[in-house]
Amino acid sequence: MKIFIMRHGETDWNTQKRLQGRTDISLNENGRELARVTAEALRDVPFDLAISSPLARALETAEIVIGDRNIPILRDERLIEISFGVFEGMISSKENYEIPDPDFSNFFQAPDRYLPPSQGEDIRSLGARTKAFMDDILNREEYQEKTILVTTHGGAMRGLLNSLRTFEMSDFWNGGVPKNCGVAILECQDGNADVLEENKIYY
Repeated sequence: MKIFIMRHGETDWNTQKRLQGRTDISLNENGRELARVTAEALRDVPFDLAISSPLARALETAEIVIGDRNIPILRDERLIEISFGVFEGMISSKENYEIPDPDFSNFFQAPDRYLPPSQGEDIRSLGARTKAFMDDILNREEYQEKTILVTTHGGAMRGLLNSLRTFEMSDFWNGGVPKNCGVAILECQDGNADVLEENKIYY
């Protein structure tokens, strides 16, 4: 089995530094172009199926990359982004910072101390459900000879990759959030996965 894990293309909320989370924001034109360039780079990959977060930005990214291949695109709730609850839509850039919690910066700087806002999800829960997805996919007999595209989000992608390594929660981000349309390539056998490439950019 070979798995290509990809973060969705750019959205307007990405460019505005708004907390996106579960809010269903579509790709912008630059995001579609990033996906098209990535699709062209992956045109010869013999994908057998795609599995996507149900949010529009991830689904459209999958559709662009799959192109005219006649294969299924499945939706899986375990690939959805972490929820920022009542903070979704707020700007997190230093110039126009809107988040009322002075400790919110722990989300990136000290994830082991991050406390989610009202109606939000904590990082450990994100890690548990993305690990459950990876364990499921890696051990499905019908997928063992398949090449699979997985389209997801920055935090969820980090959770998927973290499920393959031993780490402290303080190092959850392991170098940062994957870039839009960044790709990780995994070679998988007997329930185990080796990361061949990570944070690969084709644009």
